[in-house]
Amino acid sequence: MTDTEADVPSLTTFRQTELGDHRVVLASTGSTTAEPVLRAIDGWRLATAIRQAVDQRIPFVLTLRTTGVAVEDGIGAAAGWAGAARELVLASGVVPTVAIVSGPVVSGPALLLGLFDIVILTNDSYVYVNGPRSVETYTGVPVSGLELGGASTHLRLTGLASMLVETVEEALTATGDILAHLPESVDELPQIIETADPEDRLCPDLGSLLPSTPAGSYDVRDVITDVVDDGHFLELRSGWSPNLVTGFAALGGMPVGIVANQTQSLAGSIDISAAQKGGRFVAMCDAFNVPLITMVDTSGFLPGKDLEWRGMIRHGAQMAFAYARATVPRIGLILRKSYGGAYIVMDSVNMGNDLMLAWPSAEVAVMGAKGAVEILHRESSPEERAELEAGYEAQYLTPYPAAERSSITAVIDPADTRRELVAGLRMLSSKRERLPGRRHDNSPL
Repeated sequence: MTDTEADVPSLTTFRQTELGDHRVVLASTGSTTAEPVLRAIDGWRLATAIRQAVDQRIPFVLTLRTTGVAVEDGIGAAAGWAGAARELVLASGVVPTVAIVSGPVVSGPALLLGLFDIVILTNDSYVYVNGPRSVETYTGVPVSGLELGGASTHLRLTGLASMLVETVEEALTATGDILAHLPESVDELPQIIETADPEDRLCPDLGSLLPSTPAGSYDVRDVITDVVDDGHFLELRSGWSPNLVTGFAALGGMPVGIVANQTQSLAGSIDISAAQKGGRFVAMCDAFNVPLITMVDTSGFLPGKDLEWRGMIRHGAQMAFAYARATVPRIGLILRKSYGGAYIVMDSVNMGNDLMLAWPSAEVAVMGAKGAVEILHRESSPEERAELEAGYEAQYLTPYPAAERSSITAVIDPADTRRELVAGLRMLSSKRERLPGRRHDNSPL
């Protein structure tokens, strides 16, 4: 930063404060003016605030509004924001980082949001790198600012928004709720969340949640809320890739991250966005010592020419990669279907899972009965195929063959799910893994 830049007034302020039970460094950029054009000094001050959070080992929270950077600052403006981006990368996995967008964020500063662990948008905010005019000039397609980068667009289509709220005050409250499930830094474990919910509470209604037909759907969030402490589940990225549910809860007071297939959307199949969503969430939980609970009910990866051409193999590997390298306690629960490649990526025992539980309704196999019979007995008559499918279901589509091969640790009564999960977490609370020495892994981004 030059002496001239230091003399320019800054729109960025920061201080240490408390959100919920956590001390945080809270920075604000562009909130004090109607036209928040940011200067080079703002980038440098933001970098300083992030460094302070890392040095103090406390979360970093930023409220951000900007219509872009000051053109008159030239390359200095870009240098300032590049410095802030580098500090965010250095903070990644060291302290939790949360961005709150309360208005426009356009141009270069918008790219910073992709580096945060959590991004909360107010309903009237909008975010894009290239604006509507640039998009129309380049593509010939007119588009409004809200359609291009409005809050609902980022909740449903891009996955940038962890959640939407009405006001900055609501966003700060939500930030406190999220941070309650995370430690202040990588050096600590998450704090116990007080609850009067008994650890051995039975869940007698769980078994009745599954539909009577194999193709029937149900809301997996009903399973989650019945099991976790006080029925409180804090879902993240609810609008993006709804076929996979991710969020925070607590079991016996212990914060956990939950990943679950949602059969109400695409029958719980895994597509590119679900793999990205799951991989990102698993990596965040692993970075901050949050145990993982994975609830499985999926028939596999979603088929489609477009998905294959867009890189289903490469993107699908992201979730497998995140689970395989995770060292936190990991408990799986197979509710119904767990087939083929989806069995692998949904935290199977062979991927390093610590404890895999299953309901008696679990189906663990390479594929379903219909597909298997079509491959193995394609010359058979329809009557013969129906008989073969029934035999395949009886022999293979139960959890017991997988349990005999140690792919399932225990088959449990659905009513016992909560107390089995809590007991598993207690047993795994002392788990420690030493990572192999290397510069870093090469994840399939």
